[in-house]
Amino acid sequence: MNLHEYQAKELLRAAGVPIPPGEVATTPDQAEAIAKKYGTAVMVKAQVHAGGRGKAGGVKFCPTPEAAKEKAQAILGMTIKDLTVEKVLVTVAADIGSEAYVGIIVDRATKKPVFMVSAAGGIDIEEVAATTPDKILYHPVDTRYGLLPFEANRMGFFLYKDAKLARQAGKIMQQLYTAFMKAGCSLAEINPLVLTPQNELIAVDGKMVIDDNELDRLPDIAALRDESSEAPSEVDARNANLTFIKLDGNVGCVVNGAGLAMATMDLVKYYGGDPANFLDIGGSSNPEKVVNALRIITADPNVKCILFNIFGGITRTDDVANGIVTATKANPLKVPIVIRLTGTNEELALQILKDNGFSASADMDSAVQRAVELATKGGAA
Repeated sequence: MNLHEYQAKELLRAAGVPIPPGEVATTPDQAEAIAKKYGTAVMVKAQVHAGGRGKAGGVKFCPTPEAAKEKAQAILGMTIKDLTVEKVLVTVAADIGSEAYVGIIVDRATKKPVFMVSAAGGIDIEEVAATTPDKILYHPVDTRYGLLPFEANRMGFFLYKDAKLARQAGKIMQQLYTAFMKAGCSLAEINPLVLTPQNELIAVDGKMVIDDNELDRLPDIAALRDESSEAPSEVDARNANLTFIKLDGNVGCVVNGAGLAMATMDLVKYYGGDPANFLDIGGSSNPEKVVNALRIITADPNVKCILFNIFGGITRTDDVANGIVTATKANPLKVPIVIRLTGTNEELALQILKDNGFSASADMDSAVQRAVELATKGGAA
């Protein structure tokens, strides 16, 4: 679950991280009133779950309250990566001397939270990692002890030669780690961590991604979810208890089991196609899940072919077949469908599909190849 910048900053501020004051506005008049209250130059920043807000025109410097109103009016209602901006953060503008990056991510290899710190802040950290990896220091944290002061100071000295600044940065890293663990994050970052001309460090931007598995034990964090800033298809899928991630391709995939889903997507790429989604209906024998899966996938105009790849273990293939029949009778398909079914009740499933005008294969490779071929032709059978 992604948090908005203003939400992440509230959690970081609660942990002690120094952050410029800011408030959320949903109208241009509110933005102007907030700027007047601060009595100084402000930044007006679009609040959507998307990167590249600045490049899209969603982050503006405003020297006066009138400018804040004008920029808020331009930003509110704009679209950034298919998401409509419904609120803006009005925050005191920082006087920037230099910028650094400080982040934590859960690393599967070490099974630990890993700090990444770099003096090359304010830009895409992936680009820094790819082109100048020596500019990034990685530090795994033993969660039994947390981030110890000497570890934090070591990272601080990687960023700043001045001892006072290094210790100040180390303290902020300990505070970031506290917020990371308390909120159940899979990622938390400060980018940039700004050094002002007054030799003070402040967090100008903050980002947090919460591990969905943590939400049941953290109802206060779960309540921060903003479904209006998420892709409607992903909200729909979550409410239908489906594991779904929208992608940019044209082959709509319906699969049971995360491992098979990943293998299917790899095979789609191998045969020259692009998956439109990751969709796992799970191991449940519930035709309604198939109905919901087809409804969500067919709502994507980029999908030119639908690929079912079902390996029946716990999942009964006849239930999947019944789901396909039910869904397509209620909403006839406008794109071709390729079905691969094998496993539990396979013969019954194939008969159900045959009786309703569908064909199915037991071979995964040929099914994926056919789906890619149809999608490449633009959905023409």
